[in-house]
Amino acid sequence: MKKKRFSIKIKSRHLLAGLSILCFLMILGTLTSSAVPSPIRNVAGAIVTPFQNGVNRVGTVMNGWASGFKNVQKLSRENEELQSKIDDLTEENNRLIQSSEELKRLEELYKLDQEYPEYTKVAASVIAKDPGNWYSTFIINKGNADGLKVNMNVISGGGLVGIITETGEHWSKVRSIIDDENNISAMIATTSDTCIVSGNLASMSNGRIDFSELRDRGDVVAEGTSIVTSSISTQYLTGILIGYVAEVAEDSNHLTKYGTIIPAADFKNIREVLVIQELKQTKENS
Repeated sequence: MKKKRFSIKIKSRHLLAGLSILCFLMILGTLTSSAVPSPIRNVAGAIVTPFQNGVNRVGTVMNGWASGFKNVQKLSRENEELQSKIDDLTEENNRLIQSSEELKRLEELYKLDQEYPEYTKVAASVIAKDPGNWYSTFIINKGNADGLKVNMNVISGGGLVGIITETGEHWSKVRSIIDDENNISAMIATTSDTCIVSGNLASMSNGRIDFSELRDRGDVVAEGTSIVTSSISTQYLTGILIGYVAEVAEDSNHLTKYGTIIPAADFKNIREVLVIQELKQTKENS
């Protein structure tokens, strides 16, 4: 009968655990007892040192990760604070730009007010307009309660804008001189030669309105000549600047001329206006 061989099977993880414990005990021995022979300490050091180095490297890497994570958090907070400051500065800059533009418009209104000192005026803001690029008709925030009436003249940006056609208690509707329905009796500022200025939204695509039936007796009308409202107009007060001649040509009858005008007012951007609180008929009768 064959004898059974006795064998011990040790799993690798158990072996690793045992060696780890042995190393640990050897470390304790080398640290706590100076009586341990030098060869043993050398062997223990040779075994333990790589483990210590590995642990140190792992600790260093983890410490670097922790430090990096803290830095990322700090940079993130600082970035949020900087972004908040940038947002505040951007908002403040926008307010300053708006204030500057508003101040510029108010200065233009003041200058325009000084150009017509003979008229009593009230300032108003545009609160609505018809669709489209041009301010052909629009609504202002002053009305009957502020003394405004139909046919009062409206000026802005250097010259005539239009006329009030409808009023409510706190609003008024303005039809501008560029509207297709508008025809104004006008004249050359220097000679008083009369003409008709007609609203034309098609011409306004080039930034101009039309004039016709001009009797240029002295043949002096040229590019840049000022055209103002005429004394014979039934609705518009006399002498308000309409614009400047851009082009002029002679009619086929060789008696009158026609052409285009660059308006004094900016009909693409009207924010504030001055309403002259006098009617043409009232002014003439006073």
